[in-house]
Amino acid sequence: MQPAAQTSQPAQFQSALIVDDHPLFCDALSMTLQAVADIRQVHTAARLQEALDLIADKLEPDLVVLDLNLPDVDGLDGLVRIKTAAEVPVIVVSSMADNRVISGVISAGAAGFVPKHSQRDVFRTAIETVSRGERFTPEGFVAVSGNSNDGPDTDDALARLASLTNQQARILQLVCEGKLNKQIAYDLSIAETTVKAHVTAIMRKLGVQSRTQAVLIAKKTSFSSFLPEGQNKA
Repeated sequence: MQPAAQTSQPAQFQSALIVDDHPLFCDALSMTLQAVADIRQVHTAARLQEALDLIADKLEPDLVVLDLNLPDVDGLDGLVRIKTAAEVPVIVVSSMADNRVISGVISAGAAGFVPKHSQRDVFRTAIETVSRGERFTPEGFVAVSGNSNDGPDTDDALARLASLTNQQARILQLVCEGKLNKQIAYDLSIAETTVKAHVTAIMRKLGVQSRTQAVLIAKKTSFSSFLPEGQNKA
């Protein structure tokens, strides 16, 4: 746990948004939040885009609880996007509890990390810690550097991606899928010229000269970039 610079009145979490595509786990986590933190209003979303749409529709949760492994996101960019959109603490709950994963999550700005299927007491401690403005990490966690000799390191890539707007992040995701501007325009129901303008802005913010370089930076935040070789995401 990392103490905040100054002591402040603990935040009162009255509502939460759970982003996880497993209904049974969502139900169990919802009951846990209500039991250990007296959170009365719990909303759920099975996909990142669904969560972003809820926030765009004026949902204002006090806390977001996010699973990293969602159907429409692969890596830490989902955390960056929902943190930017919600502007509230985000606690990541994941079965991928490797030190490199946790380090990446903390570098991306998460308020805490809780291994999936932890006991209720762990969730209680995590929420109490975050409510005090402190960062929660699980027992035994050892920070790991995201440095790499191959282009920008993971921390730097996350910082650059955090500067993107939600629309730009969505467009970058489609670029990573290999889609052309015309296809992106169709998918997002916007003009192709608008897509081109966004792509130009994305490359400027990422400090790159081509779409390929932008994709490489995005891949720095994918699970494959910081999981130990041979370990699968679960």
